[in-house]
Amino acid sequence: MSVSWLHVAVIYFFILGVIFFAVVPFLLSHLLAPKNQAKELRMPYECGMVPYGSAWVKFGINYYFYALIFLAFDVDVLFLFPVAAYYSESPDLVSFIKLLIFIVILFASVIYFWKKGVFTWPKKIKT
Repeated sequence: MSVSWLHVAVIYFFILGVIFFAVVPFLLSHLLAPKNQAKELRMPYECGMVPYGSAWVKFGINYYFYALIFLAFDVDVLFLFPVAAYYSESPDLVSFIKLLIFIVILFASVIYFWKKGVFTWPKKIKT
């Protein structure tokens, strides 16, 4: 295999692209960025208000449970969209059985979480 001028041109423009689109912006931001930052710039952003108090506030774990359950069921429902689109083209009963098993497992998990009391919100979060 011989190297032609086209190969050299592609490699040359690839190297120039990496330099101009990756290296140069980093160097410019390092050279042009202000070195002395004010105290306000290093503070966390709290919707335009000055934060006060400790960041180590205890709150109930129910927030995490709701977030994880939402993510799990959101992904499951997202799985059902392509299945519903393909379902009309499926010729046999096997796809219906698979879909029924999936939905039964989904409802069993909802019942399990309901029995565990995950869906009940506490009156007051104890700290």
